[in-house]
Amino acid sequence: MDHELAVPEVLPLEPLDPGHIIEGNPAAGSVPLTTLADLEIGVWEMTPGVCSDVEADEVFVVLSGSATVQFEDGSAVELHPGSVVRLHQGEHTTWTVRETLRKIYLS
Repeated sequence: MDHELAVPEVLPLEPLDPGHIIEGNPAAGSVPLTTLADLEIGVWEMTPGVCSDVEADEVFVVLSGSATVQFEDGSAVELHPGSVVRLHQGEHTTWTVRETLRKIYLS
């Protein structure tokens, strides 16, 4: 039985849907690591740029990078290593990534 999960140093990144890009040429990618009950746990990364998104239910912890996530209601969260954030299904967000953002997610 494996107890340590292998987090890849480099993730396969793809350009984002042009319809979601607001500024720059951000790319993103994720790799599932394991499951826990009905939750997928994985690592996700996005390069600098600004994009819009519609969220899934998720909790995440930022491992590295710097960004702001702006919510439809006008609130915003500054993201930095150690930030823990809860996203809700269907929320409309805008992500402004200043330094490549890497997070561990539970979804």
